[in-house]
Amino acid sequence: MSATDNAISVAQAAAQAAADKMGTDIVAFDVSEQLAITDIFLVVSAASERQVGAVVDGVEEALLKQKLKPTRREGDRENRWVLLDYVDVVVHVQHEEERSMYSLERLWKDCPRIELNLQEPAEEQGKDA
Repeated sequence: MSATDNAISVAQAAAQAAADKMGTDIVAFDVSEQLAITDIFLVVSAASERQVGAVVDGVEEALLKQKLKPTRREGDRENRWVLLDYVDVVVHVQHEEERSMYSLERLWKDCPRIELNLQEPAEEQGKDA
């Protein structure tokens, strides 16, 4: 079994929202074969605690427009690693130091990556015109 089309769509929307808030190193893994509790892990880096908060807010706002609310939110007090659980998709927004230390990519390297088809962040699109 692999990630559902709906889960992929949610992950892509969350990834685009993270990119729009200057999240970096955005990757998604199809973990549906290894975990019964979710289909996709989306991992995003941010340069500071403030940036982690901005990315988390951007993801929540974008998915709220699709009438999706996280069933669980953890780690937002320190803004070093915030987890947003949307059941089929779990979003990990990590400070760059936490990303390096915990290396989720290494843990899930055997899982297929999901193509996110990210566009340039919305703020960057208008600069070339």
